[in-house]
Amino acid sequence: MQVIDWDLAVATGVRLVRPGPQVSREEARQAVAELRRLSRDAEEHVRDFTRIDSAPPEPATIVDRPGWIRANVDGFRTVLEPLTQRMSTTMPAIISTVGSRITGIEVGAVLAFLASRVLGQYELFLPPDPSGATPVGRLTLVAPNIVHAERELGVNPRDFRLWVCLHEETHRVQFTGVPWLREYVRSQVTEFLLASEMSLTTLLERLRAASDAVAGAFRGGDVNLLEAIQTPEQKAVLDRVTAVMTLVEGHGDYVMDAVGPSVIPSVAEIRAKFQRRREGGSWMDQLIRRLLGIELKMKQYAEGSRFVRTVVEEAGMDAFNRVWTSPETLPNREEIANPRAWMERVLGGGSAS
Repeated sequence: MQVIDWDLAVATGVRLVRPGPQVSREEARQAVAELRRLSRDAEEHVRDFTRIDSAPPEPATIVDRPGWIRANVDGFRTVLEPLTQRMSTTMPAIISTVGSRITGIEVGAVLAFLASRVLGQYELFLPPDPSGATPVGRLTLVAPNIVHAERELGVNPRDFRLWVCLHEETHRVQFTGVPWLREYVRSQVTEFLLASEMSLTTLLERLRAASDAVAGAFRGGDVNLLEAIQTPEQKAVLDRVTAVMTLVEGHGDYVMDAVGPSVIPSVAEIRAKFQRRREGGSWMDQLIRRLLGIELKMKQYAEGSRFVRTVVEEAGMDAFNRVWTSPETLPNREEIANPRAWMERVLGGGSAS
């Protein structure tokens, strides 16, 4: 019994997603080849700067918008499996049958919205390969979105592509160079999902909370759908997930800008224009971003980058890398906002390296 109709999610997303920018076949071929090459170049820059000994890089996977949707449905199926298995045994058949189609359409619509905006990602949750092995992750770049963004911003294509690769390659270095990090994130996500309350009464209450969140977003509020429907038990887990994702996203932003000046001549121009692009958009675009929590993600980039920059400047890169020692050395949400509290707890005040 399916809780989410994944095939319908893919079909809906592919049908709704907007087409990418108009490029010739040769332009597309050149963009794909350059992104693959620059992703390899970025690995050496990131490894040398971060001093994290990561796994040897594999070629980046370059996809179009429908390809990104299909890949993320595979990822969703993998990460949501514990919850869908539980719900399939507790939900009445008629609710599951109807609900799976509704949620399939909803998931597809969300992915269609995101598929025209995501530049790249390091996919943590992949289905097992045919040999039965569990893949560590996959660096994926969305070529049409990168080309669209560089044209919209009016920036140097090679510089922009390398800048994007630096951020995404930092995530690959993090999750392959810190052996426990991927499993920690996976276990926290699973704990968050299984903390859901599955009674019909509770689900109706969550739907009312979601409706309130939508109304609040129209009024300019900051509550997103995820925050609206979580249980008290989930909030504690979400705080831990938010803290670690703020760290890894901020670390990616810090590295891309710190490495940038030595290898990307126009990095200052790119950052300034890209930041304005992040903050812009139509009112409807901003509304959807609030509902989906994308505004929260934007804050994570800034807060996480500020945390990393403060620790590196005051204690040095080697001292900052103590953050990757174990889950206990990760900053919590309060320490993200107050880096010196983390330094006092983990470094004993810290010292320059």
